[in-house]
Formats: sequence, C-alpha cells, structure tokens
Amino acid sequence: MPPKFDPNSLTVLYIRTIGGEIGAVSSLAPKIGPLGLSPKKIGEQLSLATKEWDGLRIMCKLTVQNRQAVVEVVPSAAALIIKALKEPRRDRKKNKNIKHGGNVTLGNIIAISKLIRNRSNAIDIRGSIREIIGTAQSIGCLIDSKKPSSVVL
Repeated sequence: MPPKFDPNSLTVLYIRTIGGEIGAVSSLAPKIGPLGLSPKKIGEQLSLATKEWDGLRIMCKLTVQNRQAVVEVVPSAAALIIKALKEPRRDRKKNKNIKHGGNVTLGNIIAISKLIRNRSNAIDIRGSIREIIGTAQSIGCLIDSKKPSSVVL
C-alpha cells in the first residue's frame, strides 16, 4: 500500500489548458484526485485565472497545500507573442493550422524576453531575445515588418 498523503506537503502541478474554458474534468481527475481536490472546482479556478488568455493554450502552475489550490498562469513565449499580435479570438474546432500573420515591434520582443528570462536557457538577455525571435519565426509573424530571420542583434 502507498503511504498516506501528507496534507502539509507542498505539491506543484503544471497543467496545460485552454484559456477561459473549463477543461475536461476527466483529464484533471487523475492528477488532482489523489491530492483530495475536486476536479470540477479546479477546472473553474483554471478558467477564471486564464480569462485574459481566451482561446490560447496556456500553462498553469497549480500549487497545492492543505487541500487548497493556488493557480498561477505561466505563459509560454508563443502565447505571449500571439497575445502581442492582438488577434481576435478564433474557434479552435473550426480553424485549424492557422498562420499568425501579423506584426510585432522589437520593443514587444524585448519585453517578452524579459518576462521569459528566468525560464530561459540562454546565458544573457541577447540569447533570450534570440529565442523569442526564433519563436516568432515559427509562429509566422513579422518583427517591425521584417522577417524574424533578418532581424539582427
């Protein structure tokens, strides 16, 4: 038999969810059930925390202690770039494989790299900016009306 669950221990879970939507309870239950939490309540908390990321896939950090969950949004570089593009919300089920053809300023790229800096594997800020430029290239957007590969730092 496994040992009893210690309610005072701090447990951290990372859950990827669609912003503003209540996820499937069946996918949350195996992760959250052993911690003594209700998957339905956690789904509602996740949807409230991700309201401003409506329609985007976003990573959430779920910190659980004493059967109390705290939800923190941990956005990826791609999600931050798509949000900077200010695209309208789209229906995920109807529109597939969409190219995000928009324009982002270099100032936005630098601001995003400062947000991502502590999770980046780069040695300095220039490396982080290059990571974000590479992400912009993979998304398909432009930086100051130029291809991301032609932006030199």
